[in-house]
Amino acid sequence: MSLPSNPTPDQQVHPALADTLRRVARRYHLPATPDTLATPESPQPADPATTLAVTIEQTRASLAHGIGLGPGQQHRFTQALADLIHEALRPTGADAAFQAILLRHHAPQVQTYASLSAHTDQDRRTVHAIVNAIAHPAKLQRRQADAQRDQLARLHALKDAADWSVLADTARQLVEGGVLDDRRVAQGLTRLLASDELDRLQGLAALGSDLEVQQYQALLDRQTPRSGTDAAIAQGSAAQLRGACVETKTAQVLGALAELLNETLPVQRGEPAAAQPPYRVVTSMRVPAAIPGNTERAKSEWDAVLLRQAAPVEGKPCWDVCLLVEVKASIDAATTDFSRLLRGLQLLASADRNTVYPFATHQGEVRLRGASLAALPTEASDLPGTVLYCSDAPADSRPRLLSAASRMQLLASDTSLAYAGKVASGQTPDLRDLDPVWHALLESPRWRAVLDQYQGLYKVRSLMVHLDDLSAAIDESRMQHVSGDEG
Repeated sequence: MSLPSNPTPDQQVHPALADTLRRVARRYHLPATPDTLATPESPQPADPATTLAVTIEQTRASLAHGIGLGPGQQHRFTQALADLIHEALRPTGADAAFQAILLRHHAPQVQTYASLSAHTDQDRRTVHAIVNAIAHPAKLQRRQADAQRDQLARLHALKDAADWSVLADTARQLVEGGVLDDRRVAQGLTRLLASDELDRLQGLAALGSDLEVQQYQALLDRQTPRSGTDAAIAQGSAAQLRGACVETKTAQVLGALAELLNETLPVQRGEPAAAQPPYRVVTSMRVPAAIPGNTERAKSEWDAVLLRQAAPVEGKPCWDVCLLVEVKASIDAATTDFSRLLRGLQLLASADRNTVYPFATHQGEVRLRGASLAALPTEASDLPGTVLYCSDAPADSRPRLLSAASRMQLLASDTSLAYAGKVASGQTPDLRDLDPVWHALLESPRWRAVLDQYQGLYKVRSLMVHLDDLSAAIDESRMQHVSGDEG
């Protein structure tokens, strides 16, 4: 279907929207360079992570401007990385995640345990399904009481108890103990005993008695409760509840913004009144499969979107995107999400300009013009005014300049783990042992995200606003525009 390709007056940014986004305080904002926050030469020595962040950003800026790097830069980096490793290994306040990675790196049985653990949830589901198909209590009630039924009931109980070795022995006894009177049961037991899933679960259980495996699991438990436990379920429920509350509050604040825009929309003389408010907010907006772009690792659902009504197409209402909003519980969550967000924007921008696309939302289907989607920015530097990260997290008094992902990549490199292994065993390794990490940072594409990490953090924080600050900016903008209209 044909759509107008030239911008029309109703596509211009509403003055009150521009004013609100200009007014909103940016409590999460960082300076463009970290030098104003901390430097390696500061009288108060910075923590290792901050020193690393500053040194890495200075290195990136030097490379970008063709400035040569002196030996002092490399020494500051390797010294700070060594200090970070020592800090992560200290007995009190240690980094459990790093220590777990270190243990997995040096202990083969822990490597095996970790590999098997990656399949645990799916393996449990598969074994449960096989056992339930032949030994579910509802099925056993229809069987005549005999020794086989008792053995099958025991098989089901062992499945619930996750006693995989005894479960395998019981299944084997059933198969080897005589003629089974039910072919379906015989086939199910054969499938169970031949399954890789049961083998992995038995291997996992056998390794559970190893002291280093127990130490590894204890380190994991310090980070997050085990999957399926009451603590994990409670933690997940609390996180879901908090997330839902923040998303609800975000929708309410954006609703107030839409009301402001509708109240202060300039009306052309002789223009008929709109049948419905031209600005609205939708939540959980899902990208349709009809958009032709690359969906791999791209954001496919947007938490909240401010829309403006466009001219109808074929007699049906259409909308343009004014503001895309993502809700995040923390700065780290937004930083981790940023690459997906950029790919999500590229996906939207791949829309055909002459097509209208139906998007599913919590408020029902909305039809968005492809021309509006194709005009969305896809470069990080162009996002202000189009994208917001909203949060209710408090601002940090001392911003963490090294992102969690970059910190872990630095610590978890093979070079760092080898260095840490020597430290943990009581040795005093040479600082030059960490030089390969420095060279990888300068040369390897895999390390580009670490080299650019401060700029990424800076851009994310510049897009991030606290919901209270956004609400206050809407109120200030309302007062300004209402008083201006009355004047």
